Amino acid sequence: MTSLGLLIWIGVGIVLQVGLFLGISFWQHWQSYSRLKQGQPDGDEAMTTASPRTEEVAGWSGFRPFKVARRDIEDPAGQICSFFLEPEERQLLPSFKPGQFLTFRLEVPRADGSGSEQITRCYSLSDAPQSDHYRVSIKRVPPPPQSGHPPGRSSNFFHDHVQVGTTLQIRAPSGHFYLEPGSAPVVLIAGGIGVTPVLSMRNWCQGRQPEREVWFFYGVRNSREAAFAAHLKAVAAANPRVHIRLCFSDPLPEDQPGKDFDHRGRVDVNLFRMELPLKPFHYYICGPTPMMESLVAALKDWGVPDTHIHFEAFGPASIMRQKPEAAVTAPAGDITVSFAKTGKQARWSPQSASLLEFAESQGIAIDSGCRAGGCGTCQTTIRSGEVAYRQTPDHDPEPGTCLLCVCTPRTDVTLEA
Repeated sequence: MTSLGLLIWIGVGIVLQVGLFLGISFWQHWQSYSRLKQGQPDGDEAMTTASPRTEEVAGWSGFRPFKVARRDIEDPAGQICSFFLEPEERQLLPSFKPGQFLTFRLEVPRADGSGSEQITRCYSLSDAPQSDHYRVSIKRVPPPPQSGHPPGRSSNFFHDHVQVGTTLQIRAPSGHFYLEPGSAPVVLIAGGIGVTPVLSMRNWCQGRQPEREVWFFYGVRNSREAAFAAHLKAVAAANPRVHIRLCFSDPLPEDQPGKDFDHRGRVDVNLFRMELPLKPFHYYICGPTPMMESLVAALKDWGVPDTHIHFEAFGPASIMRQKPEAAVTAPAGDITVSFAKTGKQARWSPQSASLLEFAESQGIAIDSGCRAGGCGTCQTTIRSGEVAYRQTPDHDPEPGTCLLCVCTPRTDVTLEA
């Protein structure tokens, strides 16, 4: 073989190797793009997000004592306080999915001073998982103006009575509103104190996936209500993949655009149209019900798939997490609800929003807490019959039971109450 022929064969071999490398690279990038478009985990990252730490700690059943190790005020108005909670036995804590909540069993003083009573409440975790403590951030709820209603019992109890060293009874983290694993870019949207679960998501991304694209829209009235503002701005300054947009609906005279806030007005889809690049984002939203009602519907009208919209509303949510169960249900007047323990029986009334409210209208006392399907306090055994859920509960009821606060009878039903 001549020298020219040898050079030709060497050149052909180099071209083939380069072509093979480029072909494999293109195929890998195409698969990565396809996963990103579908919001699925990407390669090694999927294994990373599935195993947040090498040592997994099991959760616990029932309530467990925690000590308050620290309190921090998080907003200029002094209405939002973070509580750092450590287990009394000083053991490592189980991890949780960013966006989940803790359930508290509280001994709250009665307003008339006649001792205390036990109530159950749920509060979102407001930081990424830590092995030695949890953090919740709670806003003091004042009485509604000109309503005659009292202020929020549990939030004011935390602010006025829960100090460093206080022992609290806490159930393990739970909830179905959390950041899905994967590499899909995300839009985190918060209104008011709804910042807490999405802040947990953002902090988790910073620690576990700093390369993930995150847009954070936070809506409040003005700078006095903007919690964690300095923290959010510092994170955005340190990571070009994180974009923070503070939105003030009613700025104070001293609030400066471009310095104290980025957008005058409420968080809405028109703002997303102006700010967001064209990408298959997943949207995570938490805020007051009016905000949720407008945003969820507007995102769907904009063409965002249902599978890319994740949300959690405060209190008894009026927004359905999924369509009601498709089933043939008897007319309301034909359904009988029986309560086995009290021996009462009544025709189901469509004016009752839930079986819990129906039981209370019949003079039957049922232990309840969040009244939104989160804490599990109203879990009740079903002796016979079927129920339907108005929304997917965050607390998973045990087999053969139901959460009365978020379900209605589908057929004649007998309850252990």
